[in-house]
Amino acid sequence: MSISIGAHVDQTDPIAEAQARQAPLVQFFLGDPQGYKGPEFAYAGGAEGLRADAEAAGIDLYVHAPYRINVATTNNRIRIPSRKLLLSHAAGARTVGAKGIIVHGGHVNAGDDLAIGVDNWRKTFAYAADQGGFATPVLIENTAGGDNACARRLDALARLWDVVGEYDVGFCLDTCHAHAGGEDLVDVVDRVKAITGRIDLIHANDSKDEFDSGRDRHDNLGSGTIDPDLIVAVIRAAGAPVVVETPGGAAGQSGDIALLRERLDR
Repeated sequence: MSISIGAHVDQTDPIAEAQARQAPLVQFFLGDPQGYKGPEFAYAGGAEGLRADAEAAGIDLYVHAPYRINVATTNNRIRIPSRKLLLSHAAGARTVGAKGIIVHGGHVNAGDDLAIGVDNWRKTFAYAADQGGFATPVLIENTAGGDNACARRLDALARLWDVVGEYDVGFCLDTCHAHAGGEDLVDVVDRVKAITGRIDLIHANDSKDEFDSGRDRHDNLGSGTIDPDLIVAVIRAAGAPVVVETPGGAAGQSGDIALLRERLDR
């Protein structure tokens, strides 16, 4: 089965990292994943150089937005900077020629109505539209923990998609997050597509923790609590490009990529 499989890598030289894994795609951050700064380009050739070199090497690029972004929250001091930060990182992603920017679904504070968080997502896309729109496709990713999350449980995801679906937003399905978030992987692709109509990217990760643990701790495929064949079945059903966000650097991720390729070819 011909599906592109790559890995989340260091941002300094994504081309070399892709080649070290013999991968046709990579995902990376543009700057500090825990910070509130705009995009930074660590590649020696800068953003334009990275774009040109990736195209020449035939490598697709994806950018992951900073973890700090939470556009759903009722906290103005987080929500408003998060909107601006997502917009700026999407612009940076376009500069390097990325296929999309992945952002977590976010959450509201304990005791807050999830409907407020959902509406804050709508306001985010409305804000972006007023600024000329997001420069690159936004892929909302499901998350592992929190009872107040907008994209942990699929019932919450359905509420979110009711308001953001009109903006042609994409979806990234993380297998560790789904498992730890309490969503059965056996039929998760069908259930997600019934809500979103699409899956644009798969994060293929094993989980160190048990089903419905709410804990976001990735593991190498076959080393955690998820049957690797179940992850392969998710990939087959989705038919989308794959990123492994697993430990072990080039060696560990190359092993995970090789496992997926071998089992997908069976």
